[in-house]
Amino acid sequence: MNPLPPYARLLGIEKRRADDGALQFVMPFGDAVLGRPGYLHGGAIAGLLEFAALGALYDALGTRDGVTVKPINVTVQYMRGGTNHDTFAGAIVTRLGKRVANVEAHAWQHDRVRPIASAQMNVLIRR
Repeated sequence: MNPLPPYARLLGIEKRRADDGALQFVMPFGDAVLGRPGYLHGGAIAGLLEFAALGALYDALGTRDGVTVKPINVTVQYMRGGTNHDTFAGAIVTRLGKRVANVEAHAWQHDRVRPIASAQMNVLIRR
């Protein structure tokens, strides 16, 4: 797996493979991601979702030299406050065309079926 960019490292984000082989990202709670006392900052959650979405897209594209991606738009829905626990994120590519891809990402803490936030991203693919 490729190393994460500096912003992801600042947030403490690490990537790993789940038991089913799906790519997941983990962000530990700490000062770098703190918003109001005891809660995650919304920007840190959005960053985690973006890394999960782009990671899933690169995973779906495989190792193709010369392929770059550029987000067209990102929509984030915040469902509940993230508290002082590790936060996980995963994503699925819902459409992979020649020039455009659509990706959905979800972030959760204790239970994957109770996400704290989700995002939809449209991405331009340059081959």
